[in-house]
Amino acid sequence: MKKFLSGFLMADCMPMDVFLKPALLLGFRLYVAQVFFMSGLTKIKTWSSTLSLFEYEYNVPVIPFELAAYMATIAELVLPVALVVGLFSRPAALGLFILNVVAAISYPEISPAGINDHIIWGTMLAVVFAFGPGNVSIDKLLSNLWKKG
Repeated sequence: MKKFLSGFLMADCMPMDVFLKPALLLGFRLYVAQVFFMSGLTKIKTWSSTLSLFEYEYNVPVIPFELAAYMATIAELVLPVALVVGLFSRPAALGLFILNVVAAISYPEISPAGINDHIIWGTMLAVVFAFGPGNVSIDKLLSNLWKKG
């Protein structure tokens, strides 16, 4: 009983590690991936509007608006796919985290509800970055193979 309690308190607990942690990380990956991927699809559906928004609405710092539009769209279409399959999940989570921060600070008309969404997405991405993608991922398979080899 003492061993179970100490493991439970320090997160070295079989039910947590085997079931809860992988399910939570997969849920975070799927939810955030869907949000960003849908945004990327919207951007490519109306590319002229996207360019116009990046030129006149968003105040993306440092880089030209055309480059920002292409970078954001590519990131929103590629990185979520990496998150869903769990391939290079930490770099994908970090890339989307940075995109999320830039999006939140670049749009001056963002509502309090919009800020809350960005905080939630950023937190989920930070958790995936900090803890990895979990057991349900290609990264886990590759890690196991490389440990054996």
